[in-house]
Amino acid sequence: MLNAIWLITLGVLGASNLIIAKKPNAKEVIEKIQPIQGWLGVVSAFYGAWALVQVILNISLYSGISLILALASTGSLLVLGFLLGLGILKTFVKDSTKLDELAIKLSPYQGTLGLVSIGLGVWVLLQVLKVL
Repeated sequence: MLNAIWLITLGVLGASNLIIAKKPNAKEVIEKIQPIQGWLGVVSAFYGAWALVQVILNISLYSGISLILALASTGSLLVLGFLLGLGILKTFVKDSTKLDELAIKLSPYQGTLGLVSIGLGVWVLLQVLKVL
């Protein structure tokens, strides 16, 4: 359940521009969680990397759609986490040129990744609640 909520929150932050464009009244809610966006991103990036390794190491436990969903969820955590936590991640390295280059390549996909993350989070939530 926590993974679902985390994915949805990360997705809302990642797709905040798209969400605010469609629902301007959502701006107030999104602004309440934006102050912790960087740290949510850093934690998500590290957790996503760790979870991705766990999925790969235990790949025999997954089948079909569950493998696709696990890879998509962990990839979403990793990439969105990196993009949202970039400002904080830069403070941990001496030369952030490579981080900036990677962010430039990935940033056009941030909104889409945010929406995918929201969808994955809802899917996981429905799975946990045994609705699907």
